[in-house]
Amino acid sequence: MKNEKNLFKKKDGSKFYLIAFIVLFCALVARMIFSGGINNVPVKDGLVAEATVQKAPIELSFSDVLRRVNDIKTMDIHKDDVATGVLKDGTPYRANITYNPELLEKISSNGATVTIDNTDSMWDSVAKWLPILVSALFLLWLLRIMRGGGGGSGGITRSLIGQNPTKITTGKTKTTFKDVAGIDSEKQELMEVVEFLKNKDKFKALGARVPRGVLLSGEPGTGKTLLARAVAGEANVPFFATSGSDFSGIIVGLGVAKIKEIFELAKRNAPCILFMDEIDAIGQSRSKHTINDNDREQTLNQLLIEMDGFANDTGIIVIAATNRPDMLDAALLRPGRFDRQIYIELPNLEGRKDILDLHAKKFKLADSVSLMDVARGTTGFSGADLENLLNEAALHAVRAEHKVVEQSDLEEARDKVLMGPKKNRKMRQEDIKLTAYHEAGHAFVGLHYDGIVDPIHKATIIPRGRALGMVQHLPIDDKVSMSLDEIRANLSVFLAGRATEEIFFGANKITTGAESDIAMATQLARRSITTAGLSDKIGLVAVNQVNTFGQRVALENASEKTAEVVDSEIRNWVETAYKDAKNLVSKNKATVDKLAKALLDKETLTGEEIREIVFGKKAQTKTKKSIVKKVKKSNAKK
Repeated sequence: MKNEKNLFKKKDGSKFYLIAFIVLFCALVARMIFSGGINNVPVKDGLVAEATVQKAPIELSFSDVLRRVNDIKTMDIHKDDVATGVLKDGTPYRANITYNPELLEKISSNGATVTIDNTDSMWDSVAKWLPILVSALFLLWLLRIMRGGGGGSGGITRSLIGQNPTKITTGKTKTTFKDVAGIDSEKQELMEVVEFLKNKDKFKALGARVPRGVLLSGEPGTGKTLLARAVAGEANVPFFATSGSDFSGIIVGLGVAKIKEIFELAKRNAPCILFMDEIDAIGQSRSKHTINDNDREQTLNQLLIEMDGFANDTGIIVIAATNRPDMLDAALLRPGRFDRQIYIELPNLEGRKDILDLHAKKFKLADSVSLMDVARGTTGFSGADLENLLNEAALHAVRAEHKVVEQSDLEEARDKVLMGPKKNRKMRQEDIKLTAYHEAGHAFVGLHYDGIVDPIHKATIIPRGRALGMVQHLPIDDKVSMSLDEIRANLSVFLAGRATEEIFFGANKITTGAESDIAMATQLARRSITTAGLSDKIGLVAVNQVNTFGQRVALENASEKTAEVVDSEIRNWVETAYKDAKNLVSKNKATVDKLAKALLDKETLTGEEIREIVFGKKAQTKTKKSIVKKVKKSNAKK
């Protein structure tokens, strides 16, 4: 792979004219600054000249000249109406006079020598001709770049492109599909592009047309650029990569010229891949632009023309990437330009495991490391997040002076990425104790609903970020939906911390530590009631909460009466879950107390240790079927 190169270079010899223009312009400015002149006193060997010491020139006004006409011996009159000379007593003088023939005749008749100097000084000549010379050089520069910058009216624009180059990555890439993991379905979609670049006659025989453009969209870090590079590497064709922001500039017409040049370069190197990252920088919908955004519209129009002007056998495949496909202009997405749109989702459990296996080859991991456990605990992580997690684990291993990356390093890295680094904050003893009972309540109720909610991985009271403690659950697999039993069980787990605080410390000792728990419970209940149709009182009606620019507004598709019913139903669900959690903790107060004391002693408990405290060494995990039956019976009683 070659390094980045400037796509546009100056093709003319106008550099000399530009430098000359700058030098002469600076000289003109200097002339303007120093044109007033400085009456320097001649100095030699640090001493004032003898003539100046003997008699310094005196300043005479015009009225003084009229009065002392008989005293003037010589008078030299310059162009700027400044007269210099010597009086009859030998005193030099300097005077500002107005040109008057009668006055000069009167001075001359008294025996004075009068001379008039009409010649220009060197600075006067420079001041007269320098602006003309600067203008002439500037015109020559413009004419030169118009002739040598590619011809026609685009010469100036092309020269200005040389001052504002677009950087592209050129050459053949060694990245292939083997270097991309976790997005198998997306790779399959792009295999047709690879086959076309390798053997286009196979498609022509059936009259098929390969997509001219492929739009890759998805969350940041999901591998859009990597996938585009892998397509070029798999097909063994040149890869040209640029960014949408490279086509915008302060000079009108610059983006249009750049679009033309990059497509001309691609045509000269076909078959090839032309990759444009962050295409939304120039491809936004034209109806959403401001009135002063005409240059970006022109750039978009040129892009539309270039993509629509392809012949079927050019061999150019345009691959674009964006995080905001909803912002793109409809004309850009129509068939014939970007025929195929591929959304790259965040990897699932198996995908995360494959990505970790791929990146783990660069790190020295211990044999006991379980990447599947890491994958289970990183739901919602992108490929870039997972690579960063492994790097953070390696950095932690270095700080801990481990010879290899151990499972504890991976655990620490995951917790750091999710919640931030450990906080060495000073906490009151009663706050630490209350946090331990709060997390013990979460852990106990979560373990009670084991088989319905995700299994408990660990509980800790070590502060991280804004959290004073946490109970971490690791999913067995990726969930795409939740049953009503799962929702009610999760609501009880969310509110178990607040319930435990009230039971062990009293209603007046509850704290704000349950703030995030209450927010998550309310959000889950609202979503289940208003959009999932899980409430008998609301029914199978979507009552969406609309948020505009972070402002709270009324419910959509709902009257005021319906909104009141929604609020009442959310409150009922949350209060029911809170009563369920209080009931479980109250009936098992001794076990929760034992769990909290173990947390105070060790600060962190693993899932196995929590099970041992709650169920005993020989206790087995409850089956999912038995737990579901128990929850249904308890709900039926309510």
